[in-house]
Amino acid sequence: MNSLLRTLTILALAAAPYWASAAESTPAPAAAPAAEAAKTPPPPPAPTLEQRLAGIEAYLGNGDPTAVLKDAKGNIPAGLTTPAASSTGPGHNGFMMICAALVLFMTLPGLFLFYGGLVRSKNVLSVVAQCFGLAGLVTILWWAVGYSLVFGKSFDGTLLGHVFGGSEFFFMNGVTSAPNTDYAYWISQNVFSMYQLMFAIITPALIVGAIAERMKFSALMAFMTAWMFLVYFPMAHAIWGITGDMNGVWNAKATIKAIDFAGGTVVHMTSGWSALLLCIILGPRLGFGKKSMSPHSMVLCAVGTGMLWVGWYGFNAGSALAADGVAAQAFTTTTLAAAVAAFTWGALEWILRKHASVLGICSGAVAGLVVITPATGFVSATGAVIIGVLAGVVPFLAVVYLKSKLGYDDALDTFGVHAVGGTLGAIMTGVLATVDANGNLATNLKDVVGKTLLTEQFKAIAITLVLSLVATAIIAYAVKAVIGLRPTEEDESRGLDISDHGEEGYNHNS
Repeated sequence: MNSLLRTLTILALAAAPYWASAAESTPAPAAAPAAEAAKTPPPPPAPTLEQRLAGIEAYLGNGDPTAVLKDAKGNIPAGLTTPAASSTGPGHNGFMMICAALVLFMTLPGLFLFYGGLVRSKNVLSVVAQCFGLAGLVTILWWAVGYSLVFGKSFDGTLLGHVFGGSEFFFMNGVTSAPNTDYAYWISQNVFSMYQLMFAIITPALIVGAIAERMKFSALMAFMTAWMFLVYFPMAHAIWGITGDMNGVWNAKATIKAIDFAGGTVVHMTSGWSALLLCIILGPRLGFGKKSMSPHSMVLCAVGTGMLWVGWYGFNAGSALAADGVAAQAFTTTTLAAAVAAFTWGALEWILRKHASVLGICSGAVAGLVVITPATGFVSATGAVIIGVLAGVVPFLAVVYLKSKLGYDDALDTFGVHAVGGTLGAIMTGVLATVDANGNLATNLKDVVGKTLLTEQFKAIAITLVLSLVATAIIAYAVKAVIGLRPTEEDESRGLDISDHGEEGYNHNS
């Protein structure tokens, strides 16, 4: 027994240094001081069931998802949020992606088939190339600076802020799948930016119709690069930018309280009036007025018209920026105006010429779509019918009588349809817009709609006219001086398909 005790004692003494070392290397748990615990903020309150349900209702009604979180003073408690307040709505987002694709469909292939069918066969590919080329050029500009110049706001409060929005989104910096709530609560900002890109693409492409068959591809690209900076970006910011000086719907500080739902001034007036002056500076096509320049394929033109009409639902209904009641109203008025204008134009031809041509019916449909564009989400169904009738009459007179009277060579009637139609649409928007069709008109315009709105529309029209014409003259003469606007007479006679692109639209030898 004594021997066992002596053995255990010796082992204990031998292990003592190891126990001491382990004790030193293992710190004892420290109790949190009471003062530190007092500094830890309490967790934010969890949203209630009622708040979560209200967030869903906001999504369904395209409303502000943070409204349900605000207290009586309009403040949101620190840290409080709901899933709806920080994410996009899948339905609205999906709707806008489809609408963006539809607007691109208007240009590629809708517009180039519509225009391509109206030119002579030796120039059909040149129209295709110009539309595709502009799609690429404008996309690069939009990614680099265009989106930010139109929809940014960092320049607000500066002199430059009266022209452009800001620089915060250059190279799409910060343009993510989260919403930009300055413009929409429920769609991703990257989707919003791509949707707006499609408008930027089709606007300069519309000008192609006036100068078709006689402007060099290189000259067109150079002209449009400058035109986007001097005309489109400033106008789009002024009308649609959150800090734009003519954004009457959403900017309470707007100098001119004009409205333009989907592009009467921004798209159709800028392109149409610029097209008129550019075609005059270019001069008429060789042989204009002396030999036939009939459309080479009315089938292509009609197919293109149908594509434009279908794509225009993305153009107009999509401008609601949500799949909501305003989009539904825009969808309805777009249909009514286009159909009524097509019928009216054809009826006028039948009365005056004893036949209704396919070209006339197609022109009427496009005119109806153009004139309803600025008004589409702001007017009633009856207002759309009135606009459709006017769209079938006024552009008809401009195309059939005014052009021949003045003698300018607007090859595919861009001025007669888009400039005249866009201007008419901006005016009729001021006359027919109603809060009953769009409650957003009561946000900042409750004292303007039905009273002085028409005056505001005329102010916006005047600025659009001056900017478009002055900028076009400066750019056109600059490009003419540096690289020239037109091909040689020999190249123009052969056709731009061969001279600019080394190809032919149709191979008749195969």
